[in-house]
Amino acid sequence: MKKLLEVKDLSVSFDTFAGEVKAIRGVTFDLDKNETLAIVGESGSGKSVTAQSLMRLIPMPPGKFTGGSIHFEGEDLTQKSEKQMESIRGQEISMIFQDPMTSLNPTMTVGKQIAEGLIKHQNMSKKAAHDRGIELLKLVGIPNPEARIKQYPHQYSGGMRQRAMIAIALACNPKILIADEPTTALDVTIQAQILDLMRELQEKTGTAIILITHDLGVVANAASRVAVMYGGKIVETGNVDEIFYNPKHPYTWGLLGSMPKLDNEDEELQAIPGSPPDLLDPPKGCPFVTRCPYAMKVCENHMPEYTELSDTQKTACWLLDERAPKVDPPESAKVGGSKVHG
Repeated sequence: MKKLLEVKDLSVSFDTFAGEVKAIRGVTFDLDKNETLAIVGESGSGKSVTAQSLMRLIPMPPGKFTGGSIHFEGEDLTQKSEKQMESIRGQEISMIFQDPMTSLNPTMTVGKQIAEGLIKHQNMSKKAAHDRGIELLKLVGIPNPEARIKQYPHQYSGGMRQRAMIAIALACNPKILIADEPTTALDVTIQAQILDLMRELQEKTGTAIILITHDLGVVANAASRVAVMYGGKIVETGNVDEIFYNPKHPYTWGLLGSMPKLDNEDEELQAIPGSPPDLLDPPKGCPFVTRCPYAMKVCENHMPEYTELSDTQKTACWLLDERAPKVDPPESAKVGGSKVHG
């Protein structure tokens, strides 16, 4: 069956004064209808560039596609003109950005910002768009929407601004919703409410979600499948249980080890030593080689192929080669009884 979205060997670079930054290097993943895929990794791993590439939001120049394809419903988005993309953005694929305060227009009421997409893509009248805006604000849980729709973003709290962003993103019933760190600036209680809201809306609308995050706690509660990204590459993919309970890549072990666990209150958090690679001059081999305690000579010069561990899990690591020494994940990476799903 054809996937809703298929990204194959996607590479994106940026021309800078210092040279070419190879931000994404051969990224491949897919997305089914009504599925939530989480893309996780540290800052600088390429998550947000991947998300923005899907909607062609990267300014070109300095950005450029250097390889690969993005097939949405069978059509390659990298070959679309800007005018063609304008009909896809908002209507077919929508995005919730990291910071709603800078993403919302401070000079326009929230109602007008919701109505924009409805008038443009759905050919609604101003009155119909206004009424639909009230429905959407009610749908995302904003109280007194009849009054709130006339207010400006600065009159909303942080959680309400994020809900307003979700309302704008959902206005035209998109087939894919990209949520780029949707809970980063919110407190824990509001984070949980936003994630619950996204789940409820997905059940009601059938929208597929790509969740961009560095927070594995968010992943455990919201995603069905996970892609672990590092140094512009996807190093491991699997369903949630595989990534949490049977991870195979040392970088995934590091991410799990740095996550707080409720059953180990006295234990110190484990940080991953070192820094992400310089993508002006990325490593020839595995991007994690300089930070990996299990790195071998082959890791420096040759990027490993993916090893398929199941129908859903695959990992790019030389430790899975039959000639490599057997290495077990550290205790800090073993989720075990810790309540990551709670």
